[in-house]
Amino acid sequence: MKEDSSKIQELKDIVEKYDNIVFFGGAGVSTESGIPDFRSVDGLYHQQYDYPPETILSHTFYRSNPKEFFRFYRNKMLFPNARPNAAHKTLARLEAEGKVRAVITQNIDGLHQAAGSKVVLELHGSVLRNYCVSCGQFHDLNYILESEGIPVCRKCGNPIKPDVVLYEEGLNQKTLTDAVRYIQNAQVLIIGGTSLAVYPAAGLIDYFTGEKLVVINKAPTPRDAHADLLIQDAIGQVFAQL
Repeated sequence: MKEDSSKIQELKDIVEKYDNIVFFGGAGVSTESGIPDFRSVDGLYHQQYDYPPETILSHTFYRSNPKEFFRFYRNKMLFPNARPNAAHKTLARLEAEGKVRAVITQNIDGLHQAAGSKVVLELHGSVLRNYCVSCGQFHDLNYILESEGIPVCRKCGNPIKPDVVLYEEGLNQKTLTDAVRYIQNAQVLIIGGTSLAVYPAAGLIDYFTGEKLVVINKAPTPRDAHADLLIQDAIGQVFAQL
C-alpha cells in the first residue's frame, strides 16, 4: 500500500525541523535487502528441520545440539551478499547531516554500518562477530561460512559462538543503557520495519517522551495509535523519498 504524498511530505518536514532523531528498527529494514525474517517459515522449512526456529536459536539448543544449530544458522541467518538498501543509506546520510543521533537495531546483519552509519546500537548482536567460548579469539563471518559442522577456534580448538543474543540470553547491559539514553533524549523517534513484538527490545519505546513519534511499518504495530505520524508502507520505499 502506497502512502499518499502528504504523509511523505510530513515526514520530510519533521526531518527538516529536528536534529535529534533516533531510529529504532527491526527485520523489515533488512527484508528489502533480501534478508528474510527467520520467523516467516518457508515451505521447505519443515522438510529440513525438526524444530521451530525459536527452539533452534535458543541457548539451550546451541549447547545441547550445536551441529544442528550451525546447520540452521548458516542456512537461514547468514546472507554475506546482502547490501544496504535505501533505508540504511538514508539513515547514514541523515547521521552525516547531523539529523540522526543513533540507530537502534534488532537486526544482526551489520548493514547499517555497511551503509556508513557510525552510531549503531545492536540490541541482538551481530553475525559479523564470532568468539571462541574458551579463549575469546575473534573469528569473522567468512570463517563461519567456510567451516563445516561445529566451527572451532583456530587458536585453541574449542567451539565458537556467534556474538548474537539467543533466546534465553540477556541483552548486553551497556547496549541497553545507551539505547535508553538516546531514546530518552530524542526529539523524534522513528520506529521502522518492526512489529514491536520482541521483548525486551520493544519495551525501550516506553522511554520516549519527545515531540514526535513516527511509525513506519507495513503491518500494524501496538504503537500505531500513539504515533504522531503513521505510514503503513515498506521502510525502504518511504526513506527513498527523503
